Amino acid sequence: DAEPVVVRRTAVPEAARVEARLLGAIDDRTSVPVAAPIESGRFDGGGWVATPLVAWSDLHESFGDLDATARHQVAASFGRYLAELHDAFRFDSHGPLTVADGRLATDALARAPAEVAGGEAAMTTASGETVRGDGWGTWLTAFGRASIARLPPEFDGIRAELEAVIERVGDDIATTPRLFPWDLRPGNALVEDGEMTAVVDWEGPLAAAPALSVAKTEYLVADWYVPPTAADDLREAFRTGYESVRAYPTVRPVHRLVAVASTAVDSRGGVTNPRYPPVSRDEAVAFHRRALKRLV
Repeated sequence: DAEPVVVRRTAVPEAARVEARLLGAIDDRTSVPVAAPIESGRFDGGGWVATPLVAWSDLHESFGDLDATARHQVAASFGRYLAELHDAFRFDSHGPLTVADGRLATDALARAPAEVAGGEAAMTTASGETVRGDGWGTWLTAFGRASIARLPPEFDGIRAELEAVIERVGDDIATTPRLFPWDLRPGNALVEDGEMTAVVDWEGPLAAAPALSVAKTEYLVADWYVPPTAADDLREAFRTGYESVRAYPTVRPVHRLVAVASTAVDSRGGVTNPRYPPVSRDEAVAFHRRALKRLV
């Protein structure tokens, strides 16, 4: 007769700890719908997080079939959610998050001294790649290089062009690091009676300049599910939603390029598949290649 719950397990105890702390903070500080954690802990060498069971159907399956007005509203909601997250969470440096003294912070252990000139630091991204650098321009360059390196051989024809864009980043775009939710998209939203009941999958959060997470979330909201003819309307709706909370950051082509490159390959090294039902691998490669080619 107890209320139903969901228990998520992970092989990495710290990942569960960070996700639970982040979920609780999002629930406290924003209007973003999440399943607030009941408890978290360690078990059998791994970690776990327990949350309430939320009434839902999967927006991943239905988003592409919504009418234009409903899709516009969803896109605006995701823009507002990301802006609220940026307002609510700020950090002192870039990189993966941890819990220190009960608070979310960038992970000092992932910033160990590197064997490179200049005393840069090593950081592990949400996809498991190690990148180096303390300043924003250095971090973005390293993160971009790591993302491009993970692209499969089908991208070899444009790899040099992508790397050339990354090398021109410099340090002229410094800004306060904000929360970078790794996978904020309709595919991770639950809906009931036309309303979003929860956004799920907050694993692997980072701290980064707002422009990078804006570029990635916009790609996942505006381009992922609909034909190019409908994407511009969703982009505008996403921006309108964001600007209802805070000023839209200056998003440069390099931010969009890094966002697409980091999205094109998942944590297991596979090419990610847009649309629903998902397209084939060949079509997915072509989708990401077109997006990257437009940005070089």
